Amino acid sequence: MKILSGTSNIKLSKNIAKNLKLKLINTNIRRFADGEIYIEINENIRGNSVFVVQSTSNPANDNLMELLLVIDALRRSSAKTITAVIPYFGYARQDRKVAPRTSISAKVVANLLTNAGANRIVTVDLHAGQIQGFFDMPVDNLFTTPLFSKFIKKKITSKNLVCVSPDMGGVARTRALATRLKADLAIIDKRRPAPGKSEVMNIIGDVKNKSCIIVDDIIDSGGTIINAVDALKKKGAREVFVFITHAVLSGEAAKKIKNSKIKKLIITDTIDNSHKIKNNNKIEVLSIASLMSEAIKRIANSNSVSDLFN
Repeated sequence: MKILSGTSNIKLSKNIAKNLKLKLINTNIRRFADGEIYIEINENIRGNSVFVVQSTSNPANDNLMELLLVIDALRRSSAKTITAVIPYFGYARQDRKVAPRTSISAKVVANLLTNAGANRIVTVDLHAGQIQGFFDMPVDNLFTTPLFSKFIKKKITSKNLVCVSPDMGGVARTRALATRLKADLAIIDKRRPAPGKSEVMNIIGDVKNKSCIIVDDIIDSGGTIINAVDALKKKGAREVFVFITHAVLSGEAAKKIKNSKIKKLIITDTIDNSHKIKNNNKIEVLSIASLMSEAIKRIANSNSVSDLFN
């Protein structure tokens, strides 16, 4: 077994390799003057099972193309198996046709990864679980619910908790966390008048004088989550914590969060945001390196991955 890191999240890759007591494969990944990507693997990987760690986060197209070229290089170098470890799976928000004459980009990405030569996919909290069905290969979708639950039990002392889904689509994820915490469940009913904008229509459930835990997979511009927090506070919530797996944090998102009514935003390191959240005391990062390294070890040893979440 060998671990290869792309350039999108080197810090996470190093931590995964450290947990597995392995060194990262020696590679040369660079850009030509015109932006084209050059991949060179500087050691023998013939007959080895290789795990490539690369989030397809911003810049999504560059990071995706880099991943495809790495997979191609490994295939041409006679790797035994190639597992694409994609902590943040870009283009997952376009998993179906939401309007006429639109593309299903998640399926296109699945085709690209398959054609490049990947044998397996490992990812974290896919935006839409059905994306696993876009692949004709094994896909391991890891969940952060146990990680978040452990943090909440340790750090949030309030006994009056309610887990809040920011929309109808996130109810299953929120219920899983609420079950672990033995907490109540609330749902925010919202509508989207335009892309990137949302309006809270109603809050289903009692949040008055309670510590609210919003849980979601992605925070992008931050507007939707901040609107949800404001709505909860208006309904009498005592404090609102937000737990997000993938912190895209586009534009001024980090600044908006710092100035919001959010008590604390807890994110993971599926995306490297160290430059965006520096000196932001409202944002805390939980590492998924241990979860991912354990999953990789189980896959390499042909053990169950689902047992991680029992």
